[in-house]
Amino acid sequence: MKDLVIFGASGFGREVAWLVERINNISPEWNLLGFMDDDDSIQGTYINGYKVLGKTEDVKRYTDSYFVCAIGSSKVRESIINNLKRINPNIKFGILIDPSVEISNTVIVGEGSILCAHTIATVNITIGKHVIINLDCTIGHDAIINDFATIYPSVNISGTTCIGYCSELGTGTQIIQGKKIGDYSIVGAGAVIIKDMPDNCTIVGVPAKPI
Repeated sequence: MKDLVIFGASGFGREVAWLVERINNISPEWNLLGFMDDDDSIQGTYINGYKVLGKTEDVKRYTDSYFVCAIGSSKVRESIINNLKRINPNIKFGILIDPSVEISNTVIVGEGSILCAHTIATVNITIGKHVIINLDCTIGHDAIINDFATIYPSVNISGTTCIGYCSELGTGTQIIQGKKIGDYSIVGAGAVIIKDMPDNCTIVGVPAKPI
């Protein structure tokens, strides 16, 4: 088994710990050492049975461990990963895929990415590094999801779409085939995307528009 540390001990971090337990119930793969988090108030405590091991600077004490970052905000996750790499240039990142995920062997998943329960990823999809795909999402053929994107629960991404770097798709977003979401853009919950969207904007509505 490989040692694993989850960075982020809040709600999603606890869900990721449960995901690791679900993986190990099928085939023991990860020895979950605990959490890291920069919150002073929880240092040394136990959360759902796992210890909070330290803060960002303590990553250097875990040179043989793998890490994942369980922080929903794409920009915050990008910043944390960059800091972890600065402290330990040789840091290793795991890939976590819930056993219930339906995923073909033609899907590429980058390091540090997390795919949560009951998601479906069909064929010839590229999922970048440190991507979070939350519960019950669907991703169609030939889609590209760039690094640090966050896909919240029950999002439907049709084929040949492109989800931009460090973008976020709110719960229940639907995207028709062939459309592009720009880098660092945030799509509001329940939006329906029927045309390409630019970089660095907030997108809401049915049909969705930048605001």
